[in-house]
Amino acid sequence: MSHKTPKPAFKTRLFLLCSLVFPAGCLKAQPNPHPDARFAEAVILQKKANGFKGIWYMNQPSNDEYVYKYSGGLGTYPANHRPFAIYAKEVDKTFFCFGGTDDDNSTLYHNVSYYDHKTGKVANPLILLNKNTIDAHDNPVISIDDKGYIWIFSTSHGTTRPSYIHKSKKPYDIEAFETVEATELVNGEEKPFNNFSYFQVYHQKGKGFLALFTKYSDWGNRVIGYNTSKDGVKWGEWKVIAHIEQGHYQISAGADGKIAVAFDFHPQGKGLNYRTNLHYLETTDFGGSWKTINGQAVTLPLQSRDNPALIKDFVSEGLNCYLLDIALDSKLRPSILVISSKGYEAGPGNAPRLWRFFRHDGTRWSDNTVTVSDSNYDMGSIFFENDRQIKIIGPTIDGPQAYNPGGEIAVWSTADGGSGWKLEKQLTSKSAYNHTYVRRPLHAQKDFFAIWADGHGRRPSESYLYYCDFNGKVFRLPRQFTEKEIQAKPLY
Repeated sequence: MSHKTPKPAFKTRLFLLCSLVFPAGCLKAQPNPHPDARFAEAVILQKKANGFKGIWYMNQPSNDEYVYKYSGGLGTYPANHRPFAIYAKEVDKTFFCFGGTDDDNSTLYHNVSYYDHKTGKVANPLILLNKNTIDAHDNPVISIDDKGYIWIFSTSHGTTRPSYIHKSKKPYDIEAFETVEATELVNGEEKPFNNFSYFQVYHQKGKGFLALFTKYSDWGNRVIGYNTSKDGVKWGEWKVIAHIEQGHYQISAGADGKIAVAFDFHPQGKGLNYRTNLHYLETTDFGGSWKTINGQAVTLPLQSRDNPALIKDFVSEGLNCYLLDIALDSKLRPSILVISSKGYEAGPGNAPRLWRFFRHDGTRWSDNTVTVSDSNYDMGSIFFENDRQIKIIGPTIDGPQAYNPGGEIAVWSTADGGSGWKLEKQLTSKSAYNHTYVRRPLHAQKDFFAIWADGHGRRPSESYLYYCDFNGKVFRLPRQFTEKEIQAKPLY
């Protein structure tokens, strides 16, 4: 558009902006009567949700029988947000957050609740804020500091909406939160810290927060990096981990002072639906330095696809790589779970979609197939019982909406550290909707072992929240109740 072209009216400009940020048809297909709300600031609510209602979301209409690139009940989406839940032994509760909504699925609420391990009851969620979007990329994540204060980090999908930070007014309490007016250093100057995407946060005792997140470049590339803060209020200068070609997704894990990061990259000129290769880096000094798995120090940022962090070259195999989870064993050695497939489109044409388990034994990486499933967005998590016995819980069984994200939840297990896998147990069956995005709480306990949501894969629907225990008993959280706490009932 030349500088002489008349400026469009506001609503026309808004529509044009929406069409750039969201794929064609997205506004029409979404069950949100107020698309203008996508660009409004969030509204602090701090009221009881009176039930667990998960957000339904879709991305990129595909104009085929699968309807969307991906869609469904995405209250615990995406894999690049973490953690959604964290156990606090001081009060014997697992605090968790999720993307909620109202009865009409008209907006995204940031909800906070807890599971009381003493009573087996869950708290009526607090609606912390109305994010004024229906984009599940804006789902929140949770952390707890040394003093027991609960922190909610409200993410954004790119730069079109603000991000927020809130802190509970009392330790280990979800009744009221205060807004944190955080700052970050930008070229040495303090600026508002109010935009971050794909947030992953770890609190280390005596040091503070280390957060990994994405910033969008001026030309739309996804640049991954990290920042640190002693108090959650004043953050340092953002440091880039990698900016290779069109950018990256990253996932991470933290334990005993180590932060481990796995990431892919988008090849130049192929579009952001293409993601491939698998890389790994780690830090043991709160981000002061980063090393490869073999202890080789690297200089950040990485800017070439030929780099020492690379552990699997999927480019040479012509495969996409979708990051699911990363976990550390008792020796702080990483395991990484990914799906490899032939392309991004839904349907059988890009099969097989292999669940691949990469594990480092102190000397080398192994690459073993766990199972296959029917969607690139069939996300599950890794659970270590010990260094030999490992579980993966995820929607690997075909669900009612085949080739859409999710399915029926199953447990896969290995007794030899990851070389051979077997189907241990199917947790859900005869479901009306696909179950999606099984997440592992930080410091997960056996009676609240994993959490996820469900939703119809091909049309807007209500979405329930679920959790399971170590033995595979599944509980569905009620969509309607008014009590302060309630005992969830087993699904079967």
